[in-house]
Amino acid sequence: MIRGEVKALIQGITGREGSFHTKLMLDYGTDIVAGVTPGKGGVKVHGVPVYDSIRDALKEHPCINTSVIFVPAKYAYDAIRESIDAGLELVVIITEGIRVHETLKLVNYAKLKGTTLIGPNSPGIICPGSRTKLGIMPGNFFKEGEVVLISRSGTLTYEIARQLSKSGLGISLALGIGGDPVVGLDFLEAIKGIEELEPRALVLIGEIGGSAEERVAEYLSKRDLGRRVVAYLAGRVAPAGRRMGHAGAIVYGRRGSYENKVKALSEAGVKIVRKPWEIPRALREILEF
Repeated sequence: MIRGEVKALIQGITGREGSFHTKLMLDYGTDIVAGVTPGKGGVKVHGVPVYDSIRDALKEHPCINTSVIFVPAKYAYDAIRESIDAGLELVVIITEGIRVHETLKLVNYAKLKGTTLIGPNSPGIICPGSRTKLGIMPGNFFKEGEVVLISRSGTLTYEIARQLSKSGLGISLALGIGGDPVVGLDFLEAIKGIEELEPRALVLIGEIGGSAEERVAEYLSKRDLGRRVVAYLAGRVAPAGRRMGHAGAIVYGRRGSYENKVKALSEAGVKIVRKPWEIPRALREILEF
């Protein structure tokens, strides 16, 4: 996803959410070198200089390779497009409520330009070992360890990370891909991206809706990694045809159903748990702790 040191830019840094989470990211240890809010260039937020555009920020800080987006949905398309045009390597989109057709355009454009998009509607990325947090994850829930956590749900990510930390396992990297129907980096691409890190174990937090988990199952069925994966799927008792929380969490007939996902992942060698607090025990079993 990101190669080398993270040098972050915050778009929407002067807004309430952007300012609040910038402080938390700085306190965690994230290297935030600039912020962007059109019309607010020249001010500082928690000591971070603010510019009117990414172009202006890059003139003073050519090292910037990452952007975190806190721009309201109404203006997010232009902000994300600006970060892609600037050639940034990684763009983490916290904003929710971006229209699906705009996301589709952005995802395709980012792939064309070689930018990795995380989100929209993502809680971000956190790496406890390097003290890097890009987004809104509560840093105190994430203790350093050897487990990689990839999730479609923000709040479940926090709860499961807390369970892993309390159990002594800990996290090497946690990534929230976002809960929208269309996202930049999906489950499968995220797994391919972390495979080179050779994680000791992988936890997947999925949910009903879409086909992401089934595609992951097909991929893992051909790899040894599948036997080191524990998965929890939310939405087991959700009624068909009704959206449950996330925009992408909706089932029509058997498409995207809990049963289909469990069957596919189980056949790929993945250990399925029915409750989040069962994950640490399942990890210890597969790793023979």
